[in-house]
Amino acid sequence: MTDDKIDRTGEVSGQYSKAVAYGSLVFLAGLIPENWDLDMKGQAKEIFAQIDDLLQKSGSHRSRLLSLQVFIQSFEDYGEFKEAYAQWVDTENLPARATVRAELLDPRIKVEIMAVAARA
Repeated sequence: MTDDKIDRTGEVSGQYSKAVAYGSLVFLAGLIPENWDLDMKGQAKEIFAQIDDLLQKSGSHRSRLLSLQVFIQSFEDYGEFKEAYAQWVDTENLPARATVRAELLDPRIKVEIMAVAARA
């Protein structure tokens, strides 16, 4: 028999959960920075901190990331994103990753990230 319990963390305005864990997996919603006026590197670092916090609250860690979906406003900022990512990611446990250009909620938002991780 499987465990059918679904754990939700970080409810937002009754619209969605920032993190949902089911079985051995944790699914993170599309996360955006809190400060929309930061450059790409600053926005990415804010989101990475959110990912770390949500994974910890869900019984996981960045070393357990399985995949990241990265949505960026412009590939002109891609170099800055890659710098921030390289400083944050566990290079011994790299997740699968896709990066696509997308029109985001507000032009000041440079990046949005979704993630899936295994629980520890």
